[in-house]
Amino acid sequence: MSRKFQVKTVPSSWIEKQARRLDCGPYMSGAIEARELLGQIRVRKDHLQDLTEGGISGIINPGRITRLWVEDEQNGYPFLSSTDILQSDLSNVSYIAKSAARQNSQLLIKERWTLITRSGTIGRMAYSRADMNGMACTEDVLRVIPDESKVKPGYLYAYLCSRFGVPLIISGTYGAIIQHIEPQHIANLPVPRLGTVEDQAHELIQSAADLRVEAAKLLKTAGQMVNEQFGFPEKLALSHRVFSCSTASSTLVLKRLEATFHDAVAQESDRLLADVQRKDKFSSLGIAISETGRLKQVFVDEEYGAPFLTSGEIFRQRYEPTRFLSNRLLPDESEWATQEGDLLLARSGQVGGIIGRGVWADHRFAGGCVSVDVLRLGAQNSQILPGYLYAYMFLTDIGYRQLIRTAAGSSIPHLSAPDVSRLLIPRCYSALEAEINELVWNAGHKRAEAQEKEDLARALVERTIEEGGR
Repeated sequence: MSRKFQVKTVPSSWIEKQARRLDCGPYMSGAIEARELLGQIRVRKDHLQDLTEGGISGIINPGRITRLWVEDEQNGYPFLSSTDILQSDLSNVSYIAKSAARQNSQLLIKERWTLITRSGTIGRMAYSRADMNGMACTEDVLRVIPDESKVKPGYLYAYLCSRFGVPLIISGTYGAIIQHIEPQHIANLPVPRLGTVEDQAHELIQSAADLRVEAAKLLKTAGQMVNEQFGFPEKLALSHRVFSCSTASSTLVLKRLEATFHDAVAQESDRLLADVQRKDKFSSLGIAISETGRLKQVFVDEEYGAPFLTSGEIFRQRYEPTRFLSNRLLPDESEWATQEGDLLLARSGQVGGIIGRGVWADHRFAGGCVSVDVLRLGAQNSQILPGYLYAYMFLTDIGYRQLIRTAAGSSIPHLSAPDVSRLLIPRCYSALEAEINELVWNAGHKRAEAQEKEDLARALVERTIEEGGR
């Protein structure tokens, strides 16, 4: 439902059908119109609970759990929050103790399920990919487990996230401050049976999921290749969570006094870089560092503006700008427009969160504007390949540690462009850098293709319903 102010005349018959429910949610969301249209098409319609494993028990709210965090996968499971299920990169999620999963077997998820956020922002969805299989997931996400003998999981997801499924899901929300939905609210949601269209939609959704998994593997390989070339460890200790004591030369503290800049882990990353035979200073490579600055943010309809993304939105697996900056108030395009192959660096946030993390801008990002909390690094015309630079800075822990140690600020730490320009970039022979660069570009292509296939699947389902199920 749009957040814009709306006025709508509601027939009394709608109120009767909704058991005299008087909150505006079901009437303004489009749910009733969707249900009316679904009722008119001449195809068989099943209830959602008829297509899930074990009926309504196949729509799971796992219930609240005691959260005990651990440091690694030996002692825990990767834990997905309601935000994490929408992210393209799951390599940096927290771990929850395995004892929590033993107490509640419904905590773990499997691939080919549909995941639906059930509190706060209701109805955001993800199709569980192979790399999510066996991960733990928050109780704020409903699990819809398809009975694959009755329905293809990809089709069920495509329908539920369509413009017919979403309004029906969010129409069941309740709660004044933090809204929720429960399994019983969507158990009787109508699911039209569309014959061969279901197979086509499933193949597109499953292909999109597989492409995202392949992209993640390519990026993991790129990071491993950098680590192996220079003998870097896969992970260093998280110094902001571990007490340590270290000493630093007085010449070093003349520039920076923060303990995190000189702690033992930061010094270890310095030592590892010092052992690299060839290094170039970031500022000597001709890499452009662009800061959007405090643009006047006047948001308009899509046709009159440029896509605008925050530092949180750039990490999502789907590129879906919801706000657009007025074209008339934007400065010259070179000052704000993202290009394919840019590196987008989240420059602010809490240490251990998104700050210091980066995103590869594939062609979906081209022409978009990022917020002041994102630095754009452009290496397309520089003396280093952008994919290799991305692999070192964002796919290795050494690169992350070198970045995050420069964060300044007590309440909301931030990274500055001058600090980034002083980084040392380890270099290897050109053929290996080119190979790593190619892996990163291919991963970007696969992520963009995945969204295209997902969009095709949803459009196919919507068009078929609009045409009466034919």
